[in-house]
Amino acid sequence: MLETSARLLRLLSLLQSRPDWTGPDLAERLDVTARTVRRDVERLRALGYPVHATPGTAGGYRLGAGAALPPLLLDDEEAIAVALCLRTGTDGSVEGIEETSLRALAKLEQVLPSRLRHRAQAMQAVAVSQRKAPAAVGQEVLTVIGAACRDRERLRFDYRDHGGISSRRTVEPYRLVHHARRWYLLAWDTDRGDWRSFRVDRLHPKPPTGPRFTLREPPMDAAAYVARGVTSRAYRYQAVVTLHTNAEAVTQYTSSGFGTVEAVDDRTCLLRTGAESLDVLAVYIAMIGVDFEVHEPPELIKQLRTVADRLARATDPGL
Repeated sequence: MLETSARLLRLLSLLQSRPDWTGPDLAERLDVTARTVRRDVERLRALGYPVHATPGTAGGYRLGAGAALPPLLLDDEEAIAVALCLRTGTDGSVEGIEETSLRALAKLEQVLPSRLRHRAQAMQAVAVSQRKAPAAVGQEVLTVIGAACRDRERLRFDYRDHGGISSRRTVEPYRLVHHARRWYLLAWDTDRGDWRSFRVDRLHPKPPTGPRFTLREPPMDAAAYVARGVTSRAYRYQAVVTLHTNAEAVTQYTSSGFGTVEAVDDRTCLLRTGAESLDVLAVYIAMIGVDFEVHEPPELIKQLRTVADRLARATDPGL
């Protein structure tokens, strides 16, 4: 039988592992009587853990949320995951949380066992990221948008588009999407009657939110919709190209957010991308290093011929 302090930690770990437990289940796991479980639950409550109990044969125990944050009990893998996530919180994509993330990380590392501290520090030592996101977003803005998505309340905001034109928008917010180190909102635009994605750093919420709305299903996965819009619709030229290779082979060229790729079969995939210049499009697609066919736009085919002639002259001045 476990000693009382060790048993309390084990009981706390069990309560955190799933939403509900019956008294007999906990007693069996801890190898104690149901009466001992009740006493241990009272001890956890005295320490500040809000353990809710339901009486009766179908009753049980649930760890709830309290007015204050009690200590958390993490297993090894959870502790490593939290440490790495706190480290990535300093990348600047959310404005104002860098110092908070570092404080929380310092507290966590101070109590980590040496074996876990070494693992976390090893990952942090070899992991490299861009230190500042292209456009940081205030955490209060993310909080307002996130709450509107959760509560299904209409959101009003001033928005500055890609061309610098400002407008007032009213939307039914669906999801926040983090793509290519920027935050986007996928929402149903009530004035335009269609789905739209908005860069969060370009919008300014106008409280209050509301009224509530009935949730609509987007035409595709939220992340895929935003990625497609960001990599093609925002640019002057939008390209659709078939690549003669499998989708996994070209992820290194699309992971930065410059394009999206869809598998057609084991040997071909469809690339959607965009740019302000046909030259940029031609060079980007050619540097992937596989055979391809251009479906859109038609003027890209002419530009590819121009670029090919230019490269040929550079390698053979006699041409």
